[in-house]
Amino acid sequence: MSEVQPDEHKIFELLQALHKEIGPKFERCAGMTPTRFRLLQELYRISEISQISLQKLLEIDPAAVTRHLKGLEENGMIARRNNPADNRVTLVSLTSQGREHINAYRENKTQFIGDLLAGFNEQERNELAEMLTRLQYNINVL
Repeated sequence: MSEVQPDEHKIFELLQALHKEIGPKFERCAGMTPTRFRLLQELYRISEISQISLQKLLEIDPAAVTRHLKGLEENGMIARRNNPADNRVTLVSLTSQGREHINAYRENKTQFIGDLLAGFNEQERNELAEMLTRLQYNINVL
């Protein structure tokens, strides 16, 4: 096993700092957490889905998906109902209000990403995406 070099420690610390800071900054810009945004995007794409399937699709724990859906439901963005074929299954769908707001959220996300990548040219963005993809692969095989 190779020894970790000082620059590698700096990379690790920078990745940790980015992880810690990106969620709250995104939330201030977009008006919602990245997880809730992902939930809404999936519900926009899929007309109706079971809560369990949505949780597995997004790879978040059951308690977290319940908490996020409850908040979105209270804000009128999503609706939940029991599956008529199986009352143990909760179905989730985007409301008309949620559909109306998703485009504004997408614009906010696009603005946030543009601000985040300001000063990076297309080649640098492509290289960064490739490097982050490799990091994601490496973390998945650990």
